Amino acid sequence: MTRYHRTPGLRNRLQAMSCLAGVVCIAAWPEFPAAAATQAAATAHHPTPATAPVARPQTTTPRSAEDISVVSSRQALNGGGGMMRLETAPHTVQTVAKEYIEMRAPTSTALDLIKNLPSVSVSTPDTAGMQGGMIQVRGLTDLDMGLMIDGAPAAAAKYMAEDIDSENLEEVNVTPGSSATDLPVMSAAGGVMDERSHTASHKFGGLMDFSYGTNNLSREFLRLESGDIGNSGVRSYISFSHTHNRPWMGAGANDRQHLDFSVQKDWENGSTAKVFLSWNNEDFIIDNYPTAQEFYKYKHTGTGYGRTADPTSDNYWKNNNDHWNQVFLTAPLHLVLPARFSFDLQPYFSFGQGWDASPGNPIDNGAGGPYTGPNLTNFFLQNSTRQVGAVAKLGYRIDPHNEVSAGYWYENTYTLQSYPSGQTNPDGTPPSPWELYKTTAPYGQDAGYELHSLFVQDNAKYLHDKLVIHAGFKFVMANSWTADPYSRYNTNTTEPLPQLSIGYTFNEHHQIYVNAEGDYRQPSAVDMGWLPTSPNFLKNQYSIKEELGYRYHDKYIIADVALFNYNVTNRIVNQYVGMNSFSPFSIGNQTMRGFDVMVAGRSIHGFSPYASVEYLHATQDSDVLDPYSNTLIHSKGTQAVMAPRVMANFGLTYTYKGFFANGNVHYTGPQSVSVAGDQRMPGFVTDTLSLGYHFSPFLFAKSPTFRLNFTNLTGSIVRTGAMGVVYSAKDLNSHPVWSGNLAPYAGYGNSFMVEPRFSMTGTISTAF
Repeated sequence: MTRYHRTPGLRNRLQAMSCLAGVVCIAAWPEFPAAAATQAAATAHHPTPATAPVARPQTTTPRSAEDISVVSSRQALNGGGGMMRLETAPHTVQTVAKEYIEMRAPTSTALDLIKNLPSVSVSTPDTAGMQGGMIQVRGLTDLDMGLMIDGAPAAAAKYMAEDIDSENLEEVNVTPGSSATDLPVMSAAGGVMDERSHTASHKFGGLMDFSYGTNNLSREFLRLESGDIGNSGVRSYISFSHTHNRPWMGAGANDRQHLDFSVQKDWENGSTAKVFLSWNNEDFIIDNYPTAQEFYKYKHTGTGYGRTADPTSDNYWKNNNDHWNQVFLTAPLHLVLPARFSFDLQPYFSFGQGWDASPGNPIDNGAGGPYTGPNLTNFFLQNSTRQVGAVAKLGYRIDPHNEVSAGYWYENTYTLQSYPSGQTNPDGTPPSPWELYKTTAPYGQDAGYELHSLFVQDNAKYLHDKLVIHAGFKFVMANSWTADPYSRYNTNTTEPLPQLSIGYTFNEHHQIYVNAEGDYRQPSAVDMGWLPTSPNFLKNQYSIKEELGYRYHDKYIIADVALFNYNVTNRIVNQYVGMNSFSPFSIGNQTMRGFDVMVAGRSIHGFSPYASVEYLHATQDSDVLDPYSNTLIHSKGTQAVMAPRVMANFGLTYTYKGFFANGNVHYTGPQSVSVAGDQRMPGFVTDTLSLGYHFSPFLFAKSPTFRLNFTNLTGSIVRTGAMGVVYSAKDLNSHPVWSGNLAPYAGYGNSFMVEPRFSMTGTISTAF
């Protein structure tokens, strides 16, 4: 964490900084009278900061040029050491702030950071930040969520680390079950997770850190800030990181290179323009997600199920590799126009290309024995995965209490994927998938959709801003298609998405709110690439959701209680089919209702506690046909899949002078992982610990800091999530099961993510 020190005689060392999402630090700087305009620009541009009050400059007696006054709202808005933020939006918002992010390891992804929010249960496959993971939220999953960076669609949860480094995160907020009318999201039944990127500093400088830890982890990060470039109002930063480690189970090595770049321009009238660009290149070992049988074998005997170091084995780690290049770009623009008009434009673009290699040997030779021929490699080759879109919005302030806006959202998504296979190289490495694609002309598919959407919304504030009303309506029109080399099929769908939110603040301590909206999910382009090429597209999933909430805060605590009810039709779930890929299918209707409670204490003698709990009653409302056994599963009335009844968290932060510490414990209750309810996963506990010290500035190092981060302190061997949904535990697993040098064999039921073993990461860092 960067710390600022006031030194006698030091002049002009602090300047105004706008912190995203309402975390605003304001420095009184005589040389920059336009600081307030810059702050207004940041507030006007992002809808999320309106959920928190903004600190105002405080003027008392005249000051000389030597006097510096800093008014910071960061601590006032946060509780639990940054694990909870004071919110005022008329819907549920759960946020982790920079204060908490800076205590965690730099290898933390956004999913690692939100693990202790009440509405989510998060599974992550590694501790090095190479991959993301999976989210369960109020009986739904991350596939039902809009995952965003600065309000633009980002990578899937499994690959969250591809788009931004944690050092460049200002905050991560989750709005479970809710999405703004003007957000470009097509799958928001489970809500939205939005990562807010670092705002370039007004001063030249930067940040650097180095981490080393368990599993041969090494990571280096450097960010350079341009500061204000002359009098242009332009500032920027660029950062680069490199991470290398080995998997926590089995043989192999992972490597990641990542670059973030941002440039921002502010105008005195409040207009802003920003560009955020990232590039990611990664090679990591595809985890061997175990069946229940493999997991219990590991738990009881210590026999692992990872990849092997034997190059003669089809399960050799180099023959199980994910190679991927990803580019992500968003460029939000906010213009303040004459006559009370404003205009917002947010274009976005992402492009990825790469492949997953996996063992290709058959389970047996037809006579019950192991395969004896040359080893084979199968590929999931994505020649191109592209997403491009833009949101344009025109706003008009009718009067001081009422602002109306209307807009248009366009998105085009496309994937070209194929499945070549060939003989593994003699040294155990995979052959070139590109050459196989050219020479063998394998079966493949391309799929995608084109989306047009119109929306209108009104935001009103009355009774001295105590009463806040948001009403919006979005109408989505989509053309989806999937094709193979011989045929092409498409379908047109429309979805109406209304929203009404009302919040009322009784006084400075109490607020109530209600929120009701409709959201939907259609299969993604990659999902549709796995669908059979026939006119039988899956119907869009549609959700109707209601929330009732209450908030309280004073100088000691921040508390938030939310009751929710969801009715979901045409529920779409995914089955894991290996190679980091999933196939969608529908399981009918579901109902989910329950409540969330969050409580956080402000710092008292350096201690800041945090606690949260969710109770969820989720039921399956339909019987489902199992196509593997051709039998009807009588699932109506049973507990919905991947919907634990209870989740709970406790955290405690302590700071004293330069020392800081944070500990967290998370509990997820038992859950069903099959539609038939015949396979369940027991409840589990995970934990983390952070310790560190901020040293005094030394030479160029403004904030030298050392920290240690620990995960899975007790070394628990637990499953933290199912890889997807299966019809029944009795059905054959959808892909061969591997374990070290053993021949592949048939498994049954679901596959799981397992909590990585105990890990420790040490980091030294400083701003300069």
